[in-house]
Amino acid sequence: MLAVYKRELRAYFTSPMGYIFLAIWLALANLFFYMYCVMSQTSDLSGTFANLLFISSFIIPMLTMRTFSEEKKQKTEQLLLTSPVSLTGIVVGKYLSCLTVFVVALLGTFTWPLIVTMYGHPALYTIVGNYAALFFGVAAFMAIGVFLSCMTESQIVAAISSFATYMGLYLIGTLASAIDNPVVRAIMNFISLFSRYSNFALGLFALDDIVYYISITVIFLFLTTRVIEKKRWA
Repeated sequence: MLAVYKRELRAYFTSPMGYIFLAIWLALANLFFYMYCVMSQTSDLSGTFANLLFISSFIIPMLTMRTFSEEKKQKTEQLLLTSPVSLTGIVVGKYLSCLTVFVVALLGTFTWPLIVTMYGHPALYTIVGNYAALFFGVAAFMAIGVFLSCMTESQIVAAISSFATYMGLYLIGTLASAIDNPVVRAIMNFISLFSRYSNFALGLFALDDIVYYISITVIFLFLTTRVIEKKRWA
């Protein structure tokens, strides 16, 4: 797994993709921070982070679309599948390389808590909650993106299908408030990854929300492994 992880992580930074992702994400993140905190002179980061998960859903496919689609396109998939690394190790290694690039981007925002102290005394639990929400949300999105990447050899198709899935999850959570039936509304809120984000953003560490994001991540990584295993024996 470590060998796959290093290989994939190196690929992001020996090509423009990793740098393009970091540049776009940090530019948008800092733009929202400037608009919601600096211009308003507030120490509340909730407004900034409330938009970051949505913005990330546009950009994350840049990282996940190449994980397996590129292997298929370059005809190196069979070499990878016949390597001594387990299928789980291959999937997890590729997934962690994507997540590491995002963590690098997230580290670029760690000056925000210091800056907002000029405008007040931000609550530590709210800041931690916002960072946790974004990390767990993006982790789940990336697992979905990796799964969709293994379903096609076209990086464009993988990116578009990932984005369409994220938007579907967003719309489900948005439309839930307009549903009168409480059972249907509860189901829609349960499915949507975005509806649970607000609890984290307010600094509320609900265990079921954490378990939900982790479960989504594990389920889609497991499905990716099963799809690749099926192709190995086909």
